[in-house]
Amino acid sequence: MSTTAVSTPSGLRLPRWVLPAGVVVLFAGAYLVFQGTGTLPHDDEAPQFLAVTDLREWIDDHRNDNPLFLYFLNYIRLFVGALYDLFQGTLHALGWPGITGVMGGLAWLAGGYRIALVAVAGVSAFGVLGLWESSVDTLALVSVAVLLSLLIGIPLGVWAGLSGRVRRVITPVLDVMQIMPTFAYLAPLALFFHIGAPAGAIATMIYAIPPAIRISALAISEVSPTAVEASTSLGATRRQTLFKVYLPLARSTMALAVNQTIMMALSMVVIANLISAPGLGGDIIRGLSRAQVGIMLPAGIAIVIMAVLLDRMMTAVSRRDPHARRRRSDLIAAGALAGAGLALIPVLPPVWPENLTINLVAEVNDAVRWAETNWYAVTTFIKDVFSHGLLNPLESLLVSAPWWLVALAVLTLAWRVSGVRPALIALACLLAIALLGVWEHTMQTMTTVAVAVLVTLVIGLLLGVAAARSPRYSAIQRPLLDAAQTMPAFVYLLPALALFETTRFTAIFASVIYAVPPVVRLVEDGIKAVPATVVEAATSAGSTPRQLLWKVQLPMARQAILLAANQGIVMTLAMVVVGGLVGAGALGYDVVAGFSQRTDFGMGFVAGIATVLLGVMLDRITQGADRRPSPRKRKFT
Repeated sequence: MSTTAVSTPSGLRLPRWVLPAGVVVLFAGAYLVFQGTGTLPHDDEAPQFLAVTDLREWIDDHRNDNPLFLYFLNYIRLFVGALYDLFQGTLHALGWPGITGVMGGLAWLAGGYRIALVAVAGVSAFGVLGLWESSVDTLALVSVAVLLSLLIGIPLGVWAGLSGRVRRVITPVLDVMQIMPTFAYLAPLALFFHIGAPAGAIATMIYAIPPAIRISALAISEVSPTAVEASTSLGATRRQTLFKVYLPLARSTMALAVNQTIMMALSMVVIANLISAPGLGGDIIRGLSRAQVGIMLPAGIAIVIMAVLLDRMMTAVSRRDPHARRRRSDLIAAGALAGAGLALIPVLPPVWPENLTINLVAEVNDAVRWAETNWYAVTTFIKDVFSHGLLNPLESLLVSAPWWLVALAVLTLAWRVSGVRPALIALACLLAIALLGVWEHTMQTMTTVAVAVLVTLVIGLLLGVAAARSPRYSAIQRPLLDAAQTMPAFVYLLPALALFETTRFTAIFASVIYAVPPVVRLVEDGIKAVPATVVEAATSAGSTPRQLLWKVQLPMARQAILLAANQGIVMTLAMVVVGGLVGAGALGYDVVAGFSQRTDFGMGFVAGIATVLLGVMLDRITQGADRRPSPRKRKFT
């Protein structure tokens, strides 16, 4: 039975590509006829922008007399602010001797002397880089956000793991929270919680809490039913079963939840600086605004060191046997290290001595200028090829097409790829974007996302396939992927800015680096998951390695590849919006302008909502494609 043809009512069999080609020709003809009509140009003074700006002014004027703020929101802000002040005051009181000793002692208890050495070296690096106070403020902000995320996320995750109904209710909320680009949190938080450390901590918490809930729910749901039944049969209450069976058996996975929450919080602290959150984010934002990598690099290195340090400590905790007793020598060494640090507090100054710092701003800026001068021809060629070959034509197409034609094209594509429901959701998102008045900038952002995702998928597929087919290459690549996924998103702007200055291609380059690691992992895992019996059967039938890849492994890894595409889109969208700080323009610039200029707050707020709608639209299409059977399977059903 042929799978490359479709039947007409008259019995004539046509090639499968005829119908899609006909639809493409139809849309192309409509575009040529209606080009330049029905467009929705951007207006900085749109009524909806002004209305949101006026709403902010009203809220600021009535923040201390409106019941919602007076009896609820203000108390949340004051509580989070007091908690941050407590952590910040404690850390600054400990000073660099106390923090170094205590962190070293905790690291020794977590994983032995090697982790303790990493902790001591990492904490000392904050001072050597000349960023001691900013690093302490960042550590305090992360501590508050992680503490609140775990206090809320772990109980919710446990509840969701025990109750399928709760899990079904909470999953869509978590989906939206993880789809939303990080910028989208900031505008409403600035509106309701003002700016400063409390708003920054709450923004970081919102971004960090989904993995705490998801992984905790997964840990509880994977506990052996046999162990639970045995506990129940012995007369244990539900509370006893929870604390004596579920939580101990889920311990290692829940430690991963803590680890991921910390990593997500560190990824958010830089962006939270846009609403005046303290810490290392200020140095990075200042470097971005001046286009000086020398200012950004030390702060970026400090954030990476903090992420690696906390990651190693939590990983060591998760790998420890909970029933193994710690050696007396480890307890004595950890106590001695912490005690020495505390004892030195009154002896040594609390702030890292300036004569022990290294200032590399001038040297780094000189190196960047050298790279810009000597690599100008190569970087300009790459930038121009992508700009003139992909970005400009696609942007011209989307911006000059009638809005209704773009909406109809998205509806048709989503219907074909994912089904009716995702298609209707995609259409609703586009209509909402049109009503919000940011259609033109949304099309420009979608152009950048499309090009970045295309490059990400090509690179991800190549590296993922290479890793799946070569264990040696996979072993070499895996540590690099681990490091890439540990680093906060803003760090990727450093090489992009050094090579390509402030252009929209800079945002694309940074987003590709940011999104490639998870795509590579998913593609590699998908190909490795193809049953060995299928591979052996294809090989025995005479398939060449090329035929095995194209005819067997890639088709059978289709769901993993589609999931990789979904993750690539979500991560690229988040990073491209951040690229508004380095010349990407469109929605990212609108959001940044909304924070930096009070009169543009309404535009920034609406742009954040449009970014969320764009992310939901793209996410639903690709998730739907992941769940649908392949065209070949649909042919035989």
